Amino acid sequence: MMLSSEGENMQTVEETIDVEVPVRTAYDQWTQFESFPNFMSGVDSVVQLTDRTNHWVVNIGGAKREFDTEIIEQRPDERIAWRSTDGEAHAGAVTFTPLQTGGTRVWVRFE
Repeated sequence: MMLSSEGENMQTVEETIDVEVPVRTAYDQWTQFESFPNFMSGVDSVVQLTDRTNHWVVNIGGAKREFDTEIIEQRPDERIAWRSTDGEAHAGAVTFTPLQTGGTRVWVRFE
């Protein structure tokens, strides 16, 4: 995981992980936003509001925050990107790259 500062209050977190599942499996997991609390620390809940919007409840450093996001880009088995629609401005993206082993490299970026 890499933390860097960009601009006044913007922090960027990037992480890459290789998983031993096909791209389709990895992509499908990331489109199931409501399951995020099962594998993402700090995420208390995600409720899908529409096919493009979600309501998040997170706990960051002991501070509970709630916000809505919208998916701004979705390319099946390749990339998902989203941004907040209320509260503090933030955005994120995840890309999926097939590996020769049959697994997938997952790259995630949060701002």
